Amino acid sequence: MYKIYNFSAGPSMLPIDVMKKAKQEFLNWKNSGSSIIEISHRSNMFLLMTKKIEKNFRNLLKIPNDYKILFLHGGARGQFSAIPMNLLNSFNEEADYINTGYWSMSAYFEAVKYSKINLINVKKIKNKKKYILKMSKWNINNTSKYIHYCPNETIEGIAIHEEPNFYKNLIVGDFSSSILSRKIKIKNYDLIYASSQKNIGPSGITILIIKKKLLFNNNKYTPSILDYSINYKNNSMFNTPSTFSWYMSGLVFEWIIKNGGIEKIEKNNFIKAKLLYDTIDNSYLYINDINNENRSIMNITFRLKKNSLNKKFLEKSEEEGLMYLKGHSLFGGMRASIYNAMPLEGVKKLSNFMIKFEKKFG
Repeated sequence: MYKIYNFSAGPSMLPIDVMKKAKQEFLNWKNSGSSIIEISHRSNMFLLMTKKIEKNFRNLLKIPNDYKILFLHGGARGQFSAIPMNLLNSFNEEADYINTGYWSMSAYFEAVKYSKINLINVKKIKNKKKYILKMSKWNINNTSKYIHYCPNETIEGIAIHEEPNFYKNLIVGDFSSSILSRKIKIKNYDLIYASSQKNIGPSGITILIIKKKLLFNNNKYTPSILDYSINYKNNSMFNTPSTFSWYMSGLVFEWIIKNGGIEKIEKNNFIKAKLLYDTIDNSYLYINDINNENRSIMNITFRLKKNSLNKKFLEKSEEEGLMYLKGHSLFGGMRASIYNAMPLEGVKKLSNFMIKFEKKFG
């Protein structure tokens, strides 16, 4: 089988060991005679599996017992609506949305449908480099019930590596592209959500980590499928869940545990990112326009000084088995997403290709 490396921003590559196990079990899960996609979500076998998955996820991120974990539908975009519906009880209540890029703005545009939302711009440019203000300089409103922010913007490749420390507001974080990539101080947050198709598993699941006291919604207009209290009372099974995605997520959690947990994963991710950023910084052909302190560890964006070489770069990279490096249509250039499942060998191959391409065509 021709070896390729998938640098897609999502759905992203999965660990090969996980896919091999899923293939092995697919037709006869746990000797049941049935496929995992045929098993009832109400069966004891499936319920036992979900309890194990939740336990592993809780242990990986060291989630305290006063936080509950929900496995939900609708992707992160579903949470763009669910969060203001569940946390705000009237249109007069306020929330602050921190603008760092495309996904934080997408959350903002949805939230304004439901309440008074303050948009706070924290992304700046200095010396042609984009950077994000330190949290201590964010113009937070004391009257706002919660602060929403996205610590990693996949499209722009810009990230916030410090963690929040605000006491008067609830903190909501969209960790869709950075969950499980590094340690998180869970106690610094009141609600964390993450769609699955980056570091968790295939698309179809969105995981919510929420303080138990926030579960009980008072807004009677919230659709039942988005109501956190209803989903909690029904063990994330108010309707039939995405059973296969749930199962695959569990295999990924087991893979992370087997490979040293979050501590080892985080170390590997920084090694991979440093290699790629060093390749960019030591070249004259490739440019990354993000300030060093705000560079994403998951999504490395860069452009070529010669735009005429973009097409050739993509053609030649694909010939080498380096797939899906084209940047988002809104920003152009290139983007290498190096989530947990991307091995160091894949990043080394990309780095070597970039050096050779520059020598030949730069």
